[in-house]
Amino acid sequence: MRRPALIQALAEPVRATGELATSVSLLPFLRLLPRGDGHAVVVLPGFMASDGSTGPLRGLLGALGYQAQGWGLGRNVGPTERVVNQMPALIDGIVREFGGAVSVVGWSLGGIYARHLAARTPQLIRSVVTLGSPVRSEARGTTNASPLFEALRAIHVPGHPLLDEGHPLPVPVTAVHTRSDGIVPWETCLIQAAPNAENLRVRGSHLGLGFNPAAMYVIADRLAQPIGAWSPFEAPAPYRRIITRVQGPARRV
Repeated sequence: MRRPALIQALAEPVRATGELATSVSLLPFLRLLPRGDGHAVVVLPGFMASDGSTGPLRGLLGALGYQAQGWGLGRNVGPTERVVNQMPALIDGIVREFGGAVSVVGWSLGGIYARHLAARTPQLIRSVVTLGSPVRSEARGTTNASPLFEALRAIHVPGHPLLDEGHPLPVPVTAVHTRSDGIVPWETCLIQAAPNAENLRVRGSHLGLGFNPAAMYVIADRLAQPIGAWSPFEAPAPYRRIITRVQGPARRV
């Protein structure tokens, strides 16, 4: 599997800026999005990003009625000892503060963390939404972030399980990707088929997924589902050209 073309990676900031501008222009239409039930939602940033990058998304979720929380662990430089040790405590603390299981939205590497948390402590996690998160082993060395990630490996916890092949989890998972991703090969973001798992494709960039209008619609829809009553996403007719369901790989035995 090849890395996304360098020209795609170089165009990511410009494309993401356009997506942010579009989402801002659509703010008056927020009232049309499904309202939340007040449960806590933790948003985890991508590689080399911090809570600042997830501010627009957390602002949207707060406006929809959720208790939107950042991760509070600074810049995400990978699975350091601090991150590995403190993330479970973060989730546990938020559950204690707000009561009930939390949903986790993870952007890129943040989505990999979200899956790991859901696998370890499913009783604390209500649902997971990942945004451009490479979960398959083919991602090793094939993302445009791989050289920097490898350069930082010395500060990572040895053997920390990052790529899980997108296997089914005990909680509902929605994996959002974009075919024109300039950072990771989009195929590596696909999770395995399961009754509580789905792959959804939107149009846009990797760096813009946290404020991509179509992705925001998906997130709002998924988080609004009643607990214990998850069902696959069904795009309304006007959105079917910009949000499409993609079949995931068959479950590996």
